[in-house]
Amino acid sequence: MSHAARRQPEPAAAKPAAGAATSAGDTLRPVDALEVERDASAGIDLAAAPPKLELQPLNTNVSLREQAYAALKQAIMDADIYAHREEIRLDERQLSQALGVSRTPIREAMSLLEQEGFLRTVPRRGVFIVRKTKKQIIEMIEMWAALESMAARLATMNASDEDIGSLRHMFDEFLSAAPAEHIGEYSDANIAFHQAIIGLSGSHLMGKTIENLFIHVRAIRRLTISRADRAARSIIDHMQIIEALERRDTELAERLVREHSLNLAAYVEKYCDFLD
Repeated sequence: MSHAARRQPEPAAAKPAAGAATSAGDTLRPVDALEVERDASAGIDLAAAPPKLELQPLNTNVSLREQAYAALKQAIMDADIYAHREEIRLDERQLSQALGVSRTPIREAMSLLEQEGFLRTVPRRGVFIVRKTKKQIIEMIEMWAALESMAARLATMNASDEDIGSLRHMFDEFLSAAPAEHIGEYSDANIAFHQAIIGLSGSHLMGKTIENLFIHVRAIRRLTISRADRAARSIIDHMQIIEALERRDTELAERLVREHSLNLAAYVEKYCDFLD
């Protein structure tokens, strides 16, 4: 018998590790009864398995690829991608069921998102939402600090008094109670505040430039805001930033916004080893 004829038996497939997806039909891990694991170095609770993306059926009267792209991108941005140790795995079949369309627009949308750096394909394993290393996260926060501080500078020159004043109302409900008592709501207000500063700059290009950073910086802000009294410190920083904007103090507003984000970078450097 020739060597070509003597085919070696295929090695048995490795058993999936605990907490890993068990079949191609698994889009993401179920979130019921999540086992929570506390990170000893940062005191941050990390869910043992990733959540499901929140998706709604698409409108069939509009381009399905564009709708699928927009829906998936928004769902990725809304997902807490660092609140658990496993990467979030996507599955075409379940995504097509969730959105109510065939797999073709799903596949096309995922290809676009991969080109933009939101997804990555692992041969024989599937498609995953991209997670960044600690070093990459710090670099992103530093970039955010540079862009948002410039946005604050532009806001002192371009934004109306009414628009700047609207920033105060974002925190009205937290002035009579500690932010830590409503950490979920405060986390949302915190993220909206930073988005609003970018918007007040009046620069459309800046908003587009920062978009791809936003998914990761927002996820880290949400994860860390409840740690080490950061929420209480955060609202003080926000009030000082608003006052500088109201006074049209360009240099101070720019500096306060930059320092606020760089403080987050320093926190990640010191306490977020779980990102590696």
